[in-house]
Amino acid sequence: MQSALPQQVKIVEVGPRDGLQNEKETIPAEIKIALVDRLTAAGFANIEAASFVSPKWVPQMATSAEVMAGIARKPGVIYSVLTPNMKGFEAALAAGADEVVIFSSASEAFAQKNINCSIAESIARFAEVAAAAKLNNIRLRGSISCAFGCPYQGEVAPASVADVVKRLRDLGCDEIDIADTIGVGTALQVQHVMQLVAQDFPIASLSGHFHDTYGQALANIYASLEVGISIFHSSVAGLGGCPYAKGATGNVATEDVLFLLQGLGIQTGINLDAVVDAGQFISTHLGRKAVSRAGNALAAKRLG
Repeated sequence: MQSALPQQVKIVEVGPRDGLQNEKETIPAEIKIALVDRLTAAGFANIEAASFVSPKWVPQMATSAEVMAGIARKPGVIYSVLTPNMKGFEAALAAGADEVVIFSSASEAFAQKNINCSIAESIARFAEVAAAAKLNNIRLRGSISCAFGCPYQGEVAPASVADVVKRLRDLGCDEIDIADTIGVGTALQVQHVMQLVAQDFPIASLSGHFHDTYGQALANIYASLEVGISIFHSSVAGLGGCPYAKGATGNVATEDVLFLLQGLGIQTGINLDAVVDAGQFISTHLGRKAVSRAGNALAAKRLG
């Protein structure tokens, strides 16, 4: 185990895509654009802004081309989009995406239930997208869901995660996300998996994507920091529920992660106050309180 924590961490803000995609009420494109612009101004180096998937499956992402066309881009910021197939990739290319995200699962049961194919088949489907990304000099990120547990099969073997990491590496992924889709991971388990997969892929390009369903996300981020992980995903205002656990929270809130990192003296280049503002902005639009504890506490403190 590393004794020194990373001095700098990259936060990938996933609220505009992963956070908003499950919202039932249609969110106007101008609200999504305003949210991305606020996050850009707050200093994020990487924002997951949209998803080019079939509107039939994810209606909330139907305005993705409009969002990508409307955002005020800042040089050096990576604006990522999720692309499930070549049609999605072509839309991402036309929209000027800086990074495309392909996705698989460490759970065979989850792959079958969600994408109606095996893990091996899902990776094979993405070979064309990966090759096209390389050809067009677009960053390629791979995301592995259910890396610490699955709603259908229960436990997921660390070796299964390592196997998918190798497959995504061989497709040419620049970065790979290890995602706790249902939030069941715990600190020692997370460290074990991260150390195992770091044998097959550079640790500097591995990221932790933790959900807070069981309240373990911050503990899992700290545990990951201890073994050298320096990229994390989070969602402003804690946007995004967990569809596999009724009433549970989903993505860890960006404000909470930033508060933790600030206390550890770890640099992110992100203005926490600006993120709190962005979180309150989108929560007001959605007509509910932000899920972020730090965000709500800091917002309340300002009001005195």
